[in-house]
Amino acid sequence: MVAALRSAGCVFAEDEAALLHDAAHDDTELAELVRRRVSGLPLEQVLGWAEFCGLRISLSPGVFVPRRRTEFLAEQAIALTGSGPVVELCCGAGAVAAAVLVAHPSVELYAADVDPAAVSCAAGNLPGAAGVVRGDLYRALPDELRGRVEVVVANAPYVPTGEVGMMPPEARLHEPAVALDGGADGLDIQRRVAAEAPRWLAPGGNLLIETSRRQAPGTAALFTEAGLLPRILHCEERDATVVAGTRPR
Repeated sequence: MVAALRSAGCVFAEDEAALLHDAAHDDTELAELVRRRVSGLPLEQVLGWAEFCGLRISLSPGVFVPRRRTEFLAEQAIALTGSGPVVELCCGAGAVAAAVLVAHPSVELYAADVDPAAVSCAAGNLPGAAGVVRGDLYRALPDELRGRVEVVVANAPYVPTGEVGMMPPEARLHEPAVALDGGADGLDIQRRVAAEAPRWLAPGGNLLIETSRRQAPGTAALFTEAGLLPRILHCEERDATVVAGTRPR
């Protein structure tokens, strides 16, 4: 099993073999899990879960796999969450929202995504949410949230269209393009999220968007154009970058 995984390019073949072994109920199921992994399916989709902020986030095939660097985004959202509503846009499996709910069990939390498979997956991961809804960014949210949201958090797609083809096969072949492709400069979805944020944020509320170190100045400029006060945050350990923006009081 280890040899098969290693020959398929799995760098941590021994660790993956142990996880697959633990997930299988018998040898027949184990063989099928190994076959799926060797075929290129992401390990997390094969297992049916991904570890994120110490949680097991359930995953279905074809749903975007939460990255470890996005834990930094979740930590920033947790730190800014108080008594007001929290919204995760482009939620995927709802990993960030789940981490916020664990830290703040009573928060009024909404998660939204345009992908029906992601919404179904997120609903299972967010039993304590006020709403897990399908729709295009803010259009999915109830109107009564306008001007009340304390934190909007989004890991919107930010890979430039021309660079999607250079992503690892696990991502570009087995994750939805809508979760990866951020348009010509990678900022198309971020641009829309930032532009509409002031209509939804409460005074003093914050927008948090994951981006790359290279794109961070462009993301921050979008915040400024929208009337938000931006700051760029970076975690060297995870190589993670987040731009945070506050709506002035």
